[in-house]
Amino acid sequence: MTETKNSLQIKNLGMIYQSQAGAVTALDNLSFEVKESEFIVAVGPSGCGKSTMLKVVAGLQAPTSGDVFLDNQKILGPSPDKAMVFQNFSLFPWKTVWQNIEFGPRINGVNKQKRTKQVEYYLKVTGLEGFENNYPRQLSGGMQQRVAIARALVMQPRILLLDEPFGALDAMNRTIMQEELVRIWSEHRPAVLFITHSVEEAIYLADRVIIFTRRPGKIKEIIDVAGEAGKEHWRNMSIDDVLTLKNFQKLRQKVWSKVRTEIEGNS
Repeated sequence: MTETKNSLQIKNLGMIYQSQAGAVTALDNLSFEVKESEFIVAVGPSGCGKSTMLKVVAGLQAPTSGDVFLDNQKILGPSPDKAMVFQNFSLFPWKTVWQNIEFGPRINGVNKQKRTKQVEYYLKVTGLEGFENNYPRQLSGGMQQRVAIARALVMQPRILLLDEPFGALDAMNRTIMQEELVRIWSEHRPAVLFITHSVEEAIYLADRVIIFTRRPGKIKEIIDVAGEAGKEHWRNMSIDDVLTLKNFQKLRQKVWSKVRTEIEGNS
């Protein structure tokens, strides 16, 4: 396998907010890399700065200190090479499924013929064929999230940013969407930075899991999931089958114990 370049570099990232109570440090000297086509998942206590980090990577917020680079270019604001999927779907309710997916390419000047091919492709990949003329209110939560993912992927981003994308779904739909995300992502394998509060979800999806400390957010540990999962990563299996694997459960318990110490405030 040829060595790949680093797609994303986060260097000494810091974020301080000003509040009525004074300065609040959300992130403190955060540094790590996401390699090309790598699937990275961040877990940690609520309020530890994970979502703040993702907004900085997306170019939606400027950090107080440090830098973020995408393919050696400093991130200074939003751009089509970074696509973000939120927990609350963030679809345009007045636009159809087709119009929501087409929106990004259209405003970026992609011609109609190419846009049509792109939208048709991602409707098929995300299992949305037949729903292109529906409005978001006519879809289930899982289907709405498929639209949000299709809308992100149609931009063919270098990195896909997902902030608790399945947090609003019920347990059954969440399981299905985890498996579907793997299938959809495997089509082109962009680099992924994914945030979740579910340790099980993190261990299932990730090549590496980054464990955050409680606020201010720092890296507690980075877990090599792919190394444990082996050459045929277990995310290519159904979750039901993966849950029976002893090494999966052992790794899940290891990560959970480290997250739990941060939630409980232990050293």
